[in-house]
Amino acid sequence: MTRVSLFNSPLLLGFDHFERVLDRISKTSAEGYPPYNIEQIGDNGLRITLAVAGFSMDDLQVAIEDNQLVIRGRQGEEDPNRVFLHRGIAARQFQRAFVLAEGIEVTNATIDNGLLHVDLQRPMPESRVRTIRIEKATRSNGGAPAIDVETGK
Repeated sequence: MTRVSLFNSPLLLGFDHFERVLDRISKTSAEGYPPYNIEQIGDNGLRITLAVAGFSMDDLQVAIEDNQLVIRGRQGEEDPNRVFLHRGIAARQFQRAFVLAEGIEVTNATIDNGLLHVDLQRPMPESRVRTIRIEKATRSNGGAPAIDVETGK
């Protein structure tokens, strides 16, 4: 089956990395454990909250890997003398990955009452306007302007 690209318009130049990110997102696991919330806190802040009841700080790991926020949980060895008559609290290991936009920074991670809170900060977008000088083409260089776009000379 042929895959249609979302970014194949000639007006969208240099957006191929977005397509790779979308591919990565679509391949992530659809499993719902542990459940999580994503909320906006402030103008440029985000908070991801995961329900990690039964996990201690030592059982959890928060890392940034290739523009992904990866949260892993793995509980240590259980007490062999413990006998469960019913076990409804999940104690399995997990990994949750969130793809981060360019420039988003993780500012804090806290655990409180079985909830892991990871705070993120979005950078303020900079307005960049740059004027490109147009020069008359000369015949000696094949019609291409003799200008360095970066320096403007």
